[in-house]
Amino acid sequence: MHDLVIQCETIITVDSERRILENGWIAIDKDRISALGQGPAPAGRKRLARPHMIALPGLIDAHAHAGHGLVRAAGDGNGDVWFDICETIYARQAPPEFWYAEARLSQLERVLSGVTTAVSLLGGGADVMRTDSPDAGEAHCRATRESGLRTLLAVGPSRYPFPKSYARRDKQGRLQNFDLAFETQLEVSEDLVRKQNDILKRRTGVCLVAPVYTKEHLNSHGPAIRTLCDRVSELRETLEVIFMQDGHRAGSIATAKTLGQLGPWAALAHCVDLTPDDITALQTTGASVIHNPSAIMSILGRCPVPELLDIGVTVALGSDAAAPDRGYDMFRHMAQCMHYHRRHFREPAVMTEGKTLELATIGAARALGLDQDLGSLEVGKKADIILVDGFKPHLYPPVMHLNRITHFAGAADVDTVIVDGAILMEQRRPEYVSGPDILEHAAAVSSWIFEEAGITDSRNEKPDIWNTTREVTAGFRAAGSEID
Repeated sequence: MHDLVIQCETIITVDSERRILENGWIAIDKDRISALGQGPAPAGRKRLARPHMIALPGLIDAHAHAGHGLVRAAGDGNGDVWFDICETIYARQAPPEFWYAEARLSQLERVLSGVTTAVSLLGGGADVMRTDSPDAGEAHCRATRESGLRTLLAVGPSRYPFPKSYARRDKQGRLQNFDLAFETQLEVSEDLVRKQNDILKRRTGVCLVAPVYTKEHLNSHGPAIRTLCDRVSELRETLEVIFMQDGHRAGSIATAKTLGQLGPWAALAHCVDLTPDDITALQTTGASVIHNPSAIMSILGRCPVPELLDIGVTVALGSDAAAPDRGYDMFRHMAQCMHYHRRHFREPAVMTEGKTLELATIGAARALGLDQDLGSLEVGKKADIILVDGFKPHLYPPVMHLNRITHFAGAADVDTVIVDGAILMEQRRPEYVSGPDILEHAAAVSSWIFEEAGITDSRNEKPDIWNTTREVTAGFRAAGSEID
């Protein structure tokens, strides 16, 4: 007799044959899928009979940022102001409680959205990594274990030059300024990897991240940057972990190859406006791309996902975090992905529904080196499963299931979430986390941190929020661009 048997209307396996099973069932023993099929289900100690549900692999968000959930919408849409706010809070104001409260909030949003595995950079990007001590990373990992979901925390050094100006609070809560050295960040990152990296058992993975450098950086400070990059690469090889970078564009991937930073263990976020040399570097090294169609960088440039897929590059889907203008609803990002590339080609057949779902399941698992255990519903794989309630007007009639999931479903349609065979949410009621407590704690910590930083006015909407963008559109026309 199996530990758990799930019966549902449809199972979208995303297995090697891309099977879709009608009137299907999934059997789970301990933390693994032990059998699945169609028709009469075998016996189970616990049964979930869900006649209108669609079973999917747990969704994977391959790129996000820790911290962003508590600075959501600050800066009123001004990207430069928002990044300054992140730097002020992440490098100077945020104690471990900030990172714990934010991680709990993010994990609650994820479980309600059907995201069972997510990557989070420990800060606002390569320039603001909170790796001056293990405290922030440990707080994030503690929240992960409490939630029951999986996170891969990306930690590493900030961008050259060093030292960096940081601050931390003493026992009396007073800010103490200090200079942060590259060596310290590398030592803290190694400590976190060695103590916390166990994503398949404890669900707290840790990998390394390093800044993106361009030819201009190398022309100015080449020897020093190469030395720092070599140190990170040596540590990655020693620890045998995934390596990530955030913010690639227009020639920087080719530069990363010259720095020895690329291989099948590398996952590169954004990757917009790529050059032919960038694309060659991806092909020859086996590095993966993480596409974030809802991110600001995807407004400023384009990641050529269909073209990359056509030449065999692994591509994953990411949210780019819960701020400043997006969230962890991967259904939303799947729909955005399809429309984004179809608009570019002016062709509705580009980015098919099945291929798009792959980016948030098996493709993401492959990019993170986890495809032997996650990303599809197959015997022997981890029992990370979500059930989407298909018995809703916007998901009817019950046909063309890939179309239903990628175009019409949303986070609010996720009914049940299972990770490692444990039911984390059933009938939209989280089992292991208290929503009101998490929300109230997050609001209190966020308000406190903005007050301490003296930037509470950055959370107020400006009077011109109702205005048009006439100056921008006029400049667009003056430059000779079409408006269609």
